[in-house]
Amino acid sequence: MKKLFLLLFFIGGLLLIIKTNTTWFVFGENKSSAEVTGDTEKIELHVSGASTTIIPKNTDEVRAEIKGNGKVNVEQNGDTILVESETKRWFNAFSFFNKREITIYIPDDFNQELLIDSGSGSIVFDGESMTLDGLLVDMSSGNVKLSQLSIKNFILDGSSGNVSISSLTTEESKFDMSSGNLTITDHTGKVMADLSSGKIDLQMEKITDSLEIKLNSGFGTVDLPSDADFTLRGEAGSGIITSNLNLKDLQKDKNNIYGISGSGKHDVKIDVSSGKVEIK
Repeated sequence: MKKLFLLLFFIGGLLLIIKTNTTWFVFGENKSSAEVTGDTEKIELHVSGASTTIIPKNTDEVRAEIKGNGKVNVEQNGDTILVESETKRWFNAFSFFNKREITIYIPDDFNQELLIDSGSGSIVFDGESMTLDGLLVDMSSGNVKLSQLSIKNFILDGSSGNVSISSLTTEESKFDMSSGNLTITDHTGKVMADLSSGKIDLQMEKITDSLEIKLNSGFGTVDLPSDADFTLRGEAGSGIITSNLNLKDLQKDKNNIYGISGSGKHDVKIDVSSGKVEIK
């Protein structure tokens, strides 16, 4: 009877952990912040394994709040503000219970560099539009959702996962993913995209520079404005490229396509090893 009582007590404790989304040793919600000054050139967010929401607002500080297990620290190191989230190492074995929700507020007038390391977590960029010199997103897996951004240089480096980006204006964008799904809508600016496998959907609002898309295997759609000035060159190995574009000097077969829209000013290159890409 004593053993049965202890077993029921242990099970009850585990159920309590699940229900409250906390542990015996973690203290609920932590908050910390650091002031953004004229000397601040970079904000780095290291939030692997967490569900993170980034909110630009009218403030002069970077502030982070966490709900769930672990803690979040915000500190200033020279010209960089670092936001870092972590859990107790001993608790990593119980990752089923290790749920963290982090909200990070950053000044909406900050216009320097932002680095996001999400690891296997999820990132949502919420709120008003923002202008930055540079944005780097590094993800192993998980989900990333970005919108209403104007960035000089944008880099996305991912192993796998799902990425959704809308209303993005850049001088140059680089997308490098091993696998997963990449959806980009209302994009303006130079694009260099390289996917080993998976799916890419790219919809361009305006073409102001070159586009270069490489897909090793998988599926893709590329939606180009009908009034844009570009020269299209598409080449497929064992894959298929299709298009319904009305182009001048059109040359196409199952694996290749060439044509000019408007003045043909900007290069649009599509390279597919295997799989299928539709250009429209």
